[in-house]
Amino acid sequence: METLTCVFQFPFSAIVHGQNTMRGHWNEQYFHNDNPIVLELGCGKGEYAVGLGRKFPDKNYIGVDIKGARMWTGAKQVDSDKMTNVAFLRTSIELIDRLFAPDEVSEIWITFPDPQMKKVNKRLTSTRFLDNYRHILRPGGIVHLKTDSPFLYTYTRELVKLNNLPVEVDTDDLYHSGLANDILEIKTHYECQWLQRGLTIKYLKFRLPHDVELKEPDIDIEFDTYRSYNRGFIQMPQLMDKENQQQ
Repeated sequence: METLTCVFQFPFSAIVHGQNTMRGHWNEQYFHNDNPIVLELGCGKGEYAVGLGRKFPDKNYIGVDIKGARMWTGAKQVDSDKMTNVAFLRTSIELIDRLFAPDEVSEIWITFPDPQMKKVNKRLTSTRFLDNYRHILRPGGIVHLKTDSPFLYTYTRELVKLNNLPVEVDTDDLYHSGLANDILEIKTHYECQWLQRGLTIKYLKFRLPHDVELKEPDIDIEFDTYRSYNRGFIQMPQLMDKENQQQ
């Protein structure tokens, strides 16, 4: 990873003590333009960062994830294709406001995150994280959520509704809604697996004003039953099919 110029990995101590010189200078020091910056949080292999970067050369994209082994796939594509509007940042999303300056980011994509059904503060669309995003987003900046999880979709939808956040798109079945376009049809590795199993993809696009005091929704939401399988089953759907047949 250290050999790829599109990858940034800052020591934890440097981030905590504000010694990261890229904060507030991403366009100036790396992209060398004034184009809007778009983040893909929990980017995994970076399918959205790379796909959007190819479609929209007039925007700058940064994929953010803590796991370098996954990020390597997208970073190698950017390096081999000599893409100049895509970068990758290896860090914890909890530290995002220490890595970007206020108003430095225009949009955030959250693609197929762990729904964290038992831990509200770890959900990437919780008030804790949305408050962090507001520190770096321009006023009224856009948040995109793409998920297979009925739980996370319902939770986020209720949070958005409770706080009167402006909604631009809301669908619980993206590919049968007529809303899918060349942007939304970019598919991640895990999205392809969920689609093969016949699961529907949910999508929310909403704006995040700075002047709203965010509140958590007080509702009971049914857990996603299919996530009770272990990682082996999720990564190898044929094993899940075999177990279902035995039952």
